[in-house]
Amino acid sequence: MYVIKPISKIKKKITVPPDKSISHRAVILSSLCEGKTRIEPFVESQDTKATLECMKKLGITANLSDGLLTIIGTGMSLKPQETPLTLFANESGTTMRILSGLLSCQKFPVTFEAAPALCRRPMGRIILPLQQMGARISGTTAKDKITHEEKLYPPLHIKPAGEIKGQRFKLNVASAQVKSALMLAALFAKGQTVIKEPYKSRDHTERMLKLFRAGIKVKGTTITCKPINKLVSPKKLFIPGDFSSAAFFIVLGLIIKKSKITIKNVNINPTRCGLLQVLKRMGGKIKIKNKKSAYEPYADIVVQSSELKGAEVKPEEIPSMIDEVPILCVAAAFAKGKTEIRGVKELRVKETDRIWSMVHNLSIAGVDIYNARYKDDEEIVINGGKTYRAYSFESFFDHRVAMSMIIFSMALAHRESDIDDTDCINKSFPRFLSIVKSLYR
Repeated sequence: MYVIKPISKIKKKITVPPDKSISHRAVILSSLCEGKTRIEPFVESQDTKATLECMKKLGITANLSDGLLTIIGTGMSLKPQETPLTLFANESGTTMRILSGLLSCQKFPVTFEAAPALCRRPMGRIILPLQQMGARISGTTAKDKITHEEKLYPPLHIKPAGEIKGQRFKLNVASAQVKSALMLAALFAKGQTVIKEPYKSRDHTERMLKLFRAGIKVKGTTITCKPINKLVSPKKLFIPGDFSSAAFFIVLGLIIKKSKITIKNVNINPTRCGLLQVLKRMGGKIKIKNKKSAYEPYADIVVQSSELKGAEVKPEEIPSMIDEVPILCVAAAFAKGKTEIRGVKELRVKETDRIWSMVHNLSIAGVDIYNARYKDDEEIVINGGKTYRAYSFESFFDHRVAMSMIIFSMALAHRESDIDDTDCINKSFPRFLSIVKSLYR
């Protein structure tokens, strides 16, 4: 159990860990180059370590020291340390989904295993389109506990394919992980691959493939990928701060009175930081300073105490802030009036059912929050701006739920709360609690 004390004001400059999503992709693409690539700083979270350990078993050489990761790649044809090969994604959905696109094009069989939490997350959304390209990939069939439909789950079994063929895809859901798996497979395919999304999801893979000189073009929500013989390393990669990690402290700075928080060198990719636009609509005092342009834009984010008001969030905005919906629920709880967050059904299949987890936790604290379901989607509705009670909250072993409820509890004046588990936070943000503690000094 972790006890959370209220905080009255904050005046701090902080840094957050390197971007987790970019770090995954940096490891994978650097591994497909011949020669050395230096990645700095590199976030040592459970998820990124899972990707790195998988790539080591696939034959690359890696050295990690004081945040500097050096990778010596194998080129496009991976050379596994052993066969038959078993890889372990731990709880990282990014590791399993993105790497499956690459592994489907290799000349050796793989069994891709995962921790129990990830084995409950469906994988059909990558399996079926990869099969359409000719991949010999299969999952484990089981019934969904909510819909009772049969779906495909880990472990995955991948066999060498005769030929991977380029295809045209029209995705039903905007998913960075799905399109990334397809883009990696497209590098090895015969013919070009075209991927069209309903809304634009985070584009870290597209940006990084361009940096590594892949044949990729992006026009609106359509991505065209051509096969290539090799990727070219940029030799050095700077990883900016993780916006999803910064989001917790952005919201904290807005809801705590007499506060100002500056977060240094944060990734501000427009497809990633949709939360900023929503918080500004809610009346949040947010400034972007010292902006720098690179393969990913980054800047300092300065937030000040604000009188937030409710707002409507549309489905097309969700892909650029899917990981930030839990902490947005916290902001909405302290905003006056109604906040409607639409298009959130994807939260059902995260580390936990994040819709249920956040509604449950905030409800027991006295927040007027409920979930409405429609034929094709769901929304979360919050009537905020009231006084709430401290409580013993549950993380449900989900890192983003745990961090969101800690931020919520810090804003409960003169009341201590607690949460059952914080180990899950190490999945993405090992330094979170140490940064929280520093804010009290």
